[in-house]
Amino acid sequence: QVQLVESGGGLVQAGGSLRLSCAAAGRLDSTAYVAWSRQAPGKEREFVAATRWSGGRTDYADSVKGRFTISRDNAKNAVYLQMNSLKAEDTAVYYCAASAFWSGVYSIRSLRVYDYWGQGTQVTVSA
Repeated sequence: QVQLVESGGGLVQAGGSLRLSCAAAGRLDSTAYVAWSRQAPGKEREFVAATRWSGGRTDYADSVKGRFTISRDNAKNAVYLQMNSLKAEDTAVYYCAASAFWSGVYSIRSLRVYDYWGQGTQVTVSA
């Protein structure tokens, strides 16, 4: 079992930056992926970014590519999301997620890959 706790959300002006953190308690498999997703009011939860826990592969939603960076610190059991050039449409609750392992059946962009979820942290970008 893995517990995930996000932090770092808040209110920021458009064009600004925020860094989200996710602390993971528990062991992650070497094939596992960790990801960030988000859910805006009235919309479905969507994939934002993912990275392999053991390193070597990352992926981003087209809407955030070039602005957001996902990273991990295995020693600290932590995952981060650096968000730059924020836009009003980035406003959402951001969730950290982790898979128990990855079989390759589904794309890492599919939220069904992820078994563990945090409670979420609110990010609000004012126009």
